Amino acid sequence: MAEYKLQVSTGYLPSAGTWDHVYVTLIGSDGKSEKTELDNWGIDFYAGKTGTYTVKTSSSLGKLLLVKVEKDPFLNFEEEEWYCSTIEVTTPEGEANLFPCHRWISREEYVELRGGRAVKYFEEDYVVLIEHRKKELTLQKSLYQWKPLAEGLLHTSSFENVSELPAEVRFRQAKAKEMLKATKQLGMKFKFEGMVGSTKKWENFDDLKRLFNFQKTPMSEYVAEHWKEDDFYGYQFLNGINPTLIKRCSELPRNFPVTEEMVKTFLAEGSSLMREIGKGNIFLYDQKKLDGIPTNVYKGESLTVTPGLCLFYLNPQNKLMPIAIQLHQQPSEKNPIFLPSDLETDWLLAKMFIKNADTLDHEAVHHLMNTHFMGEVYTVATLRCFPVIHPLYKLLIPHCKSTLDINIRGRVGLMGPNGMFGNSSAGREGMIEIMRRSLREMTYSSVCLPENIAARGLESIPNYYYRDDGLKLWYIINNFVRAAVEYLYPLDADVYKDRELQEWIGEIFTYGLLGNKASGFPYSFSSIEELIKFITMVIFTVSVQHAAVNSGQFDYYFWTPNGPLIMHKPPPTTKGQSSMETIMETLPNVGETVATSVLINQLSSKYSGVVPLGQYPEKRFDEPELTQMILEFQAELSKLGEEIVKRNSHLELPYDYLLPSRIESSVSI
Repeated sequence: MAEYKLQVSTGYLPSAGTWDHVYVTLIGSDGKSEKTELDNWGIDFYAGKTGTYTVKTSSSLGKLLLVKVEKDPFLNFEEEEWYCSTIEVTTPEGEANLFPCHRWISREEYVELRGGRAVKYFEEDYVVLIEHRKKELTLQKSLYQWKPLAEGLLHTSSFENVSELPAEVRFRQAKAKEMLKATKQLGMKFKFEGMVGSTKKWENFDDLKRLFNFQKTPMSEYVAEHWKEDDFYGYQFLNGINPTLIKRCSELPRNFPVTEEMVKTFLAEGSSLMREIGKGNIFLYDQKKLDGIPTNVYKGESLTVTPGLCLFYLNPQNKLMPIAIQLHQQPSEKNPIFLPSDLETDWLLAKMFIKNADTLDHEAVHHLMNTHFMGEVYTVATLRCFPVIHPLYKLLIPHCKSTLDINIRGRVGLMGPNGMFGNSSAGREGMIEIMRRSLREMTYSSVCLPENIAARGLESIPNYYYRDDGLKLWYIINNFVRAAVEYLYPLDADVYKDRELQEWIGEIFTYGLLGNKASGFPYSFSSIEELIKFITMVIFTVSVQHAAVNSGQFDYYFWTPNGPLIMHKPPPTTKGQSSMETIMETLPNVGETVATSVLINQLSSKYSGVVPLGQYPEKRFDEPELTQMILEFQAELSKLGEEIVKRNSHLELPYDYLLPSRIESSVSI
């Protein structure tokens, strides 16, 4: 007689436990056990509990391969799904085996669990495990299917509603309720004041400050007080919600004819524009990709999206100052270059139209497409191409948590009939066109931060905290990924012959980049170095980069003039004709303002169940070496967090969006 000791853990999630009967069958290389009920005295399976059980067999089963788990109803109780975390089995020979589960199990359903040590396809020794692996992937590919987001855009999952999602990839119920509550609470406050759906215009900026009676943060109040100031305007292009677009200007674009005479008074005394360009102190923001996009129609008239250019100067005080703005790509008499010395409202309007274009680009591309939808591409490919025993599934699945759920909700809230895209200057079709053009232009180097910074010539510009924190995080992630990948793939040949890995990157290239070889994205891997870089980029994108472009939305956009999504009047075509009345007529009306405010409040709020970068609460690896790597990763993140807190204590405006404790492991909000 042989005895196998089992430790069966139920997850800590609400309603994770069950009264139902649970059975296991142990399957080994030399046979299998009888189906055995796990039944001790008292309640066996409730949230957070680990129970110990014994399975007896007539003889040893040899190498333990699978644990089959089944659940049947208890009496006539209603269906209760059970969330099984892990099953640890100690064999008669004293060998401990971890069988991760981390999923909900329904009645009359069974799951077969693999042991915790990661195994690649070519390392399988047993036919039964090869067949199990094939069967698992066949099921996953039937469940997770690709669907084009729109013509010329990347593919997403085919699920239309969150209710269709498997329970494991859905939001925790508590988080869904918290999100609904946050939306309802602010929405009801606005509704009580008669602001929801109102077409009234804001009377003046003091009237607009009524928003702070309902919700605010210290940063949103700071923005409201300083948004007109040129130095704060420039600061936002480095450390605001969209910090990756300006580049060092080595020569002026031909279609942006800024002259020495125009900007001389805004430069250091005795200097010149050409001299400052030579010193590397001139920077350019150029939204040429917005030129000619479809725009929204409001009350029978097409709105305007300005594909503008803005020239910045890094002054001797190390402040980045806007010194010239042209709102359309082709210069003409009706497309003047606006300057800080112009009429105050002219200059303010010019800056607002640039920020309107920046907000459209930020929400459609740098936030939604580059992090949410590309994160979904990585998630769907991971779920389709890797069985749960694959080392890269174990490494990546924490970075896929809740991404499908939030993206389905986002497609409704942003791209649906009543979504935020439809209430923008570009309208839904225009926003989709912005994404389409950006996908065609996307390059691998643009999403790898060290290369992005170098390509834009921003290695040395001072007070660029997004760059400073982002690069440190990139290298911390890279060091962790390097240690893990080199352990899991000792040789380049191991990478090359891993057919599941090759299928994974092939699907990402095909369905994410639409097969665009000019993008520079890999479509296969032949070396360890290639794999390390790509996995680093994936983890960085769905955690760090998402935090950078998501977490500050309420701070920077709640004060609507600082990031208007819609502009009702066309931009000025001549100087000296604007007024404060013009600005208030141009801004979103009351109803549009509060609708956007409710959404960005939802996206910036804090919810329970957050898993910060570096935390891996689900035990999936059974290798002590990998457990140690995770601990070292966490230590490096903690050390960086202390450095950021220390630096921020000396700043007027602390930059904490990339504080590791604030960064979620995945795109889940």
